[in-house]
Amino acid sequence: MEQNETINNSDENTSENTINPSEEQQAEPSTESTVDLAIDNEAKLAELNDRYLRLYSEFDNYRKRTIKEKSDIIRSAGEDVFKAIIPTIDDFERAIKANEVVDEAGPIKEGMVLIYNKLVASCTSKGLEPMLSLGVPFNSDIMEAITHIPAPTEDLKGKVVDDIEKGYKLGDKVIRFAKVVVGN
Repeated sequence: MEQNETINNSDENTSENTINPSEEQQAEPSTESTVDLAIDNEAKLAELNDRYLRLYSEFDNYRKRTIKEKSDIIRSAGEDVFKAIIPTIDDFERAIKANEVVDEAGPIKEGMVLIYNKLVASCTSKGLEPMLSLGVPFNSDIMEAITHIPAPTEDLKGKVVDDIEKGYKLGDKVIRFAKVVVGN
């Protein structure tokens, strides 16, 4: 009988220690799937990091390129204006050389007027506009009052009586305020 009990005990131990294979998989994930998941996560992290670095590099290149383009534009912004003014400088040099031997003032005056008109036309073609201020009401946004004087007539009160320095606009932007005398 002892032998039967021993066999029964060993059967009981075996049945208690034996775990169903499906229960084992549910209780503990396999190390293979954990390793695969870690490798997938590392690959995704490396891919995202690579995309981030590429995007950062592209932005940095864009920033450097725009800074360079901006500095090039600033350097060459006046190029068109200077190209328009250079012929007028040439005319002034020719007039100075020609006036060394001329004794009459008439041709000199005429030459200066021609050169002045050419310079004004060059500047106007580039967008420079003189502001008309004589006889208009004083506007502190585009004019600078040098002094106030009694108005010569009643209708000139609060208006510009004299234009000391002409004001200029480039497009809609005032680049030089008109210096004026205002009537009281």
